[in-house]
Amino acid sequence: MAIKSIKEKEKPNKIEIDLTGPDGNAFVLIGIAQKLAKQLGYQPDSRGELTAEMMSGDYENLLKVMEMHFGEYIIMWR
Repeated sequence: MAIKSIKEKEKPNKIEIDLTGPDGNAFVLIGIAQKLAKQLGYQPDSRGELTAEMMSGDYENLLKVMEMHFGEYIIMWR
C-alpha cells in the first residue's frame, strides 16, 4: 500500500496527497478519484461504481479502494 509516513517522503512523479490536511477529507478524495478516473477513461457507470465502492465502508476502506484503483498514480501521506 502506498500510504507512507511523512518521514519517508521522497520525490516521486506521482500525485501526492497529504491525508493530515484538507486533501485528506473523504469528499476531497472522492473528487480526486473521480478526476483521475475520468482522465484514465473510466466510463460514467464505472465512475459511479467507484464512488459507491469508496463510500461502502469506513475511511480506511476509502483509502484501500483509492490505492487499488490509483496506486500507480498517487502517494497518500499520513
